[in-house]
Amino acid sequence: MNSIRIISDDDVEHILDLKNTILCVENAYQQKANNKATILPLVSADLVEGKADMDIKSGIYQAENLFGLKLVAWFGENEMQGLPALTGMTMVFDLKNGFPRALINARHLTAMRTGAAGAVGIKYLAKKNAEVLVVVGTGHQAVFQIAATLTAVPTIRKVYLYNPRNEEKAKLLQESIRTKLSRIRNDIYDLKNEKWIQRIETVEFSAVNNIESALSETDAVITITPSSQALIRKEWVKPGTHISCIGADLPGKQELDETLFKTVRVFVDDVGQASKVGEIQTAIRLGMVQKELITEIGNVINGNEKGRLSNKDITVFDSTGIALQDLAVADYILKIAEEKNIGTIVNL
Repeated sequence: MNSIRIISDDDVEHILDLKNTILCVENAYQQKANNKATILPLVSADLVEGKADMDIKSGIYQAENLFGLKLVAWFGENEMQGLPALTGMTMVFDLKNGFPRALINARHLTAMRTGAAGAVGIKYLAKKNAEVLVVVGTGHQAVFQIAATLTAVPTIRKVYLYNPRNEEKAKLLQESIRTKLSRIRNDIYDLKNEKWIQRIETVEFSAVNNIESALSETDAVITITPSSQALIRKEWVKPGTHISCIGADLPGKQELDETLFKTVRVFVDDVGQASKVGEIQTAIRLGMVQKELITEIGNVINGNEKGRLSNKDITVFDSTGIALQDLAVADYILKIAEEKNIGTIVNL
């Protein structure tokens, strides 16, 4: 009789740490570049315009003999009811025989792999020894972006927090960020001994209400909002800046001034998907960036393509989130769960 392992969100939190999540995401990008992993067409829809949406991302991860999908939904008003805004499930199947192997709660998995993606962009595309980070957006995902970046780029010493709609939320995050970071199983905080492993206490966190001023001294930016209009103007971005764009993942979403793309080096997780639903969608439609000039980040990680060419380059990583990230992280979770007998086995 066939059986499936069901892995809860608590199980995922127990298993998953940021260091290995970052490695899984990097490997997913590399395997895609090596033609050992394939993404399938994205299915997405607004459930309630501006308030709730869903998408289904699926793919084949030949490198680990599995395939699968993730269905995730975002309900923006859930937080007002004390509920998580993001919900979803990841299903993993055996590529050898088609049988299901695992059903995994996707909430924490998605938060971790999305945070890792933004950090990978900074790790490979920002100037060496980047010190100042600006985070645009102060919701739940912002904490994971910060945690992953501090893990992947230990030279960061200052983090500016900006909420384009509500300055008070940025101030609240500034007050709570260290506590929130300490709750994530990661490589900057030792949960067991309750102490910072790195000198995280020396990192300065500051809420700002003037994004233009913050951008004038930053090395790297992460945008993580559901915005449908530009929040960052071209003239505010100084030479040498890297921007990891995380928020745009559906048609109509946008966080950057599209004219910025006339002068930047553009990198994506997947050209086809990013062109349709990513940050570059508007610039593509208006002819401000050509697909043939866009580089997938897996080729940079593999060393087949160059990333930043000089300290004056402005680089953008458009991360729409691809199924291979979820499958790579799910594969890691499943291996640990099988090794340690974590989760519930159900006969089908």
